Amino acid sequence: MSQVNLLPPELRARQKTKQLTTLIIGAGAAVVVLLIAFWFLQSQKLAGINDDIAAQTSTNQQLQAQIGQLQEFQQLQEQAAAQEALLAKAWVGEVSFSEMLMDLSRTIPSDAYLDSFNVTLAAPVTAGVAAPTTFVGAFTAGGAADGFESLANWITRLESVKGWVNPWVSSATETAANTGLYTFTSGVDLSEDALTPRGRGDVQGGG
Repeated sequence: MSQVNLLPPELRARQKTKQLTTLIIGAGAAVVVLLIAFWFLQSQKLAGINDDIAAQTSTNQQLQAQIGQLQEFQQLQEQAAAQEALLAKAWVGEVSFSEMLMDLSRTIPSDAYLDSFNVTLAAPVTAGVAAPTTFVGAFTAGGAADGFESLANWITRLESVKGWVNPWVSSATETAANTGLYTFTSGVDLSEDALTPRGRGDVQGGG
C-alpha cells in the first residue's frame, strides 16, 4: 500500500526548515569543537616550544659564562707569554761577571797581579738581524808581571778559558831598568760562549 502524507504543505515546509536548522547547528557545533581542539593542540605545541627556548637560553648563558672564563684564562696566558718574552729579551747578551772574576783569579800567574779591569759588551743583536761580528764584547786588564815569561804564561792562560779568544798585550813597559818587572795592558775578545745560558736564549725566565 502506498503512504500518503496528509500534512498540510505549510507544516511540511516548517518541518524541513527545522531539520535544516538542526543540521546547520550540529555542523557549526562540530566546527567549534574542531577549532577548540586545534587551539588546544597549538597551545600545547607552543608551550613545548617556549620550554625548549627557555632551556636553550639557559644553556647559552652557561656556555657564555664558560667562554668568559676561558677568555680570561687565555688573556692570562697571553700576558704571561708577553712577560716571558720581555724577560727573555732583557737577559739577551748577559755575561756572568762573578764567573769572569773567578776565571781571572785562576788564570793570573802567581808572579803577576792586576790593578785594573774593564769589560765592554756589545749591544744585543735583534732577532733576524745578521750580527756584524761573532764577538759579544771584550775586556781589558792592566797590572804588573815579573818578566816576559810571566806575561807569556798569562796570555796562554787567557786563551784557555771558554769564550775568551784572541788574547793580546797592547803594552808592556819595564818599571825600571834591568828590574825585569813589567807593567802591562792586555785583553781578550768575548765570544758567544762567554754568555750565560739565558744570555744565549737557551733557558727561559730567570733560571
